[in-house]
Amino acid sequence: MTYPYRSYIESLLAYDAPAKNSHMSMRMWYKDTAGYMDEVKPQNNEGLKARHELTKNSKMFEVMGPIHSDFFNQDRFLLNNVELRIKLTRQRDPFVLMSTFQNEKLLILDATLLVRKVRISPTVLLGHAAALEKAPAKYPLTRVDLKTITIPAGLQDKTISNLHLGQIPKRIIIGFVTNQAFNGHYQSNPYNFQHFNLNYLSLFVDTQQIPAQPLTPDFERNLHIDAYNTLFSGTGIHWKDEGNDITYAEYPRGYTLYAFDISQDLSANESHWNLQRQGIVRMEVKFAKPLTTAVNCTVFSEFNNLIEIDKNRNVVVDFGV
Repeated sequence: MTYPYRSYIESLLAYDAPAKNSHMSMRMWYKDTAGYMDEVKPQNNEGLKARHELTKNSKMFEVMGPIHSDFFNQDRFLLNNVELRIKLTRQRDPFVLMSTFQNEKLLILDATLLVRKVRISPTVLLGHAAALEKAPAKYPLTRVDLKTITIPAGLQDKTISNLHLGQIPKRIIIGFVTNQAFNGHYQSNPYNFQHFNLNYLSLFVDTQQIPAQPLTPDFERNLHIDAYNTLFSGTGIHWKDEGNDITYAEYPRGYTLYAFDISQDLSANESHWNLQRQGIVRMEVKFAKPLTTAVNCTVFSEFNNLIEIDKNRNVVVDFGV
């Protein structure tokens, strides 16, 4: 259930408008109009309108995109003779479709997995075999953990004491959607990240508060610049000539995410590693008014980890490295 949110958050925050308007259209990525994400009729939502034109009247259509998986998030080739299995599980139709009739279905006619293979020189393979006699092959990668916490209706604050217990992540991205949308509903967009009048958000790594001053937006008065700024400071594009195609006006109307770089030198977006830390991550959140509906808090966390493959092609995954 968490994979769709991982793929959406990674796609939303990792690409700017030129990419989203070009090659990401192969994934059927068309930006939803802020404030109209739950509109079932496509008149006001430009993204829904574009997808509707491609799929209306049961038309056949094509999509192509990457698999958002930890091992595919690194740039080293996989050794030969290592078994790799990929399991894909479909989401329910109410999760992937918007409809007024609430009985439409998505039918997959054909699926193809494209895999690139490289033919290695026999001399290089002998060198690999000799190196594997001395030490295993190491694959540093970014591991993603995505968890959800349900906050019942009627609450005005919530403390999650053990958001992470053990290895401290290098980055955390937080968002809130209605429980109905999260579970799948024909008239609710599961990617409509709302603010729910949040007026306090803070993380604690052991006793260290992040950020040093908690986020205290006032969405009713349109005062949320510190929260909006986390989309840049927490994703490695702060004050750079890069972006994510989310404007200040759009942010509170369906694109409300909070990103925190909690690495020691704010290097979550860099290739080098920091010393791994162990501890407890706690989250505190408050709302200006009691919640009128149950809400799911999605927590997207990134860790630096290592996969090792020895000469016998045994795979060791060490989440403590």
